[in-house]
Amino acid sequence: MGGKKKPTLSQAEKAQLRGELKEEGAKETKTKAPVKVEKKPASAIMPNPRDEKIIKEIQKMRVLTPYTVASKFNLRLSVAKDLLKELHKQGIITFVSSGRHIKIYKPA
Repeated sequence: MGGKKKPTLSQAEKAQLRGELKEEGAKETKTKAPVKVEKKPASAIMPNPRDEKIIKEIQKMRVLTPYTVASKFNLRLSVAKDLLKELHKQGIITFVSSGRHIKIYKPA
């Protein structure tokens, strides 16, 4: 039948020390207040592509993909794709490459 055997004295001492250190570490980490980040729903309204703030922010970025634009301006991916198309039509950004599902642009 067996089961767990009794640990030796040195093993029991080591386990006890590990338990004490673990409790001290847990107490220290519990004192820090957890930071909660509020998630805002992504906007479904496309911002004005002629807005100077948006153009300046986009020209600072090295690579423009729908995901990077959506995360930067808190937009949905479909809205970010439309925004990139509109900026490309205006000549603010240039088309670099595309794959099956993604188009890559860079500032002009």
